[in-house]
Amino acid sequence: MTKIAVLGNGRVGGNLAAALARAGHEVTVADRTPGAAADAARTARIVINATPGASSLDRLAALREELRDKILVDVSNATTDGPDGLPADLIYPGSSLAEQLHNALPETRVVKTLNTMLFPVMTSPETLTQTPTVFLSGEDAQAKQSVRELLTDLGWQKEWITDLGGIQTARATEAAILFVPHVIRSTTGFTPFAISIAR
Repeated sequence: MTKIAVLGNGRVGGNLAAALARAGHEVTVADRTPGAAADAARTARIVINATPGASSLDRLAALREELRDKILVDVSNATTDGPDGLPADLIYPGSSLAEQLHNALPETRVVKTLNTMLFPVMTSPETLTQTPTVFLSGEDAQAKQSVRELLTDLGWQKEWITDLGGIQTARATEAAILFVPHVIRSTTGFTPFAISIAR
């Protein structure tokens, strides 16, 4: 059992919080109430960033002290939205939200994951008709191992998890979000799907 704080109580945060609680973890969800994010982060070992990516950097940078020595699992993508509300462009071209958080929070171990799929797949990867892939990016091997264990609790088999390397590799997975709206518009709609590496 791990104390986990989920920042963001929308579909992504709520889905992750419920699944992690079912897996036996002690989960706190921070809403927009003043001080809620700080209180939740202060008492957790692992903090999950499920806030909107466009505002994540400002929100989390304000929690620098509360996030000291914590593992920060970043599942968000920082994009501008098109007219239909789907991602249009990257906010940090040539970088990534994960790198921005890594630089702004030097005493926090940032791990990027779960950002290349529609949110239902995050907690139910086995429901897809083909094997999905989930990626890890981060500088701290121990932190990535802890996140790997959380992914296992969410139903991800170890052979579905690919460690891409350092935090800079998050640029690739965050850029993949630009592929998603075209898939939604052209074929599947919002039917759950994920990126998969076929070998």
